[in-house]
Amino acid sequence: MTSYKELGLVNTREMFAKAVAGGYAIPAFNFNTLEQMQAIIQAAVETKSPVIMQVSKGARNYANGTILRYMAQGAVEYAKELGCEHPQIVLHLDHGDSFELCKDCIDNGFSSVMFDGSSLPYEENIRITKQVVEYAHAHDVTVEAELGVLAGVEDEVASEVSHYTKPEEVVDFSTRSGCDSLAISIGTSHGAYKFTPAQCTRDPKTGKLVPPPLAFDILHEIEKRLPGFPIVLHGSSSVPQDEVDTINAHGGKLPDAVGIPEEQLREASKSAVCKINIDSDSRLAMTAAIRKHFDEKPGDFDPRQYLKPARENMKKMYIHKIVEVLGSNDKL
Repeated sequence: MTSYKELGLVNTREMFAKAVAGGYAIPAFNFNTLEQMQAIIQAAVETKSPVIMQVSKGARNYANGTILRYMAQGAVEYAKELGCEHPQIVLHLDHGDSFELCKDCIDNGFSSVMFDGSSLPYEENIRITKQVVEYAHAHDVTVEAELGVLAGVEDEVASEVSHYTKPEEVVDFSTRSGCDSLAISIGTSHGAYKFTPAQCTRDPKTGKLVPPPLAFDILHEIEKRLPGFPIVLHGSSSVPQDEVDTINAHGGKLPDAVGIPEEQLREASKSAVCKINIDSDSRLAMTAAIRKHFDEKPGDFDPRQYLKPARENMKKMYIHKIVEVLGSNDKL
């Protein structure tokens, strides 16, 4: 077994408590590749922000669990090399779908895991979440749970419809499961197509889709029932239209891709929401830079030639999220 402490990582307990008290949110960026990891760490160091590097089951299968463990250790050392003496980096399992997967991640250096039992019957969700919590806490690993279902598709997580979290269930669920943080459903959605055109209105000036607002009334009711408890938002990419436009202008096809408006995420960050997940925006930033490079320089074939601008574009996006949306800069 490898403890995350041997890798220089931290769990989420202290950083979430500080975020809730300070009115900001910790960025949780998904990664699969070296370039994503480099961009995340560069952005976190430059902005003096704590950061969560998270990995889905699909990403872990893609990159290999052993490689990811050493990438996380390398991320800590890289942050120090860049001048951050005491980086606060979490390696988190995103949407773990079984006790066995969560246990394997804990045994292989993850400092935080999520068990997503949101699609299970209520009592079954509690039972398995509690099982994960008992094992994780024995190794000082923190656990995120989920109550309510998000629509959309991301890796192996998919649902056609969303089911908002029921505020009347949150106290019972968090108490009986023992989870350290709770992912809720208030209208965010996975993927780059978070809403259908029928769910949106169109801006008469630009013709762009305008998504429906998040259910802040549900969030505020949950805050009242669970004062100070760390809340998490999944499916919170904003799907920047400039990146979508770049992709489409250089051979891509992403019609009507739409995300969560940043002003709503900014408002959520000032509440008990202390962790906001961002994945699709990174994919879009990377793809936009690569498509643009291939279109403008069709003779290039060295991966470094197109992955370097992709890394820079992701870093720019990460810094923007940290400073302009989540407010986690200068918190180290």
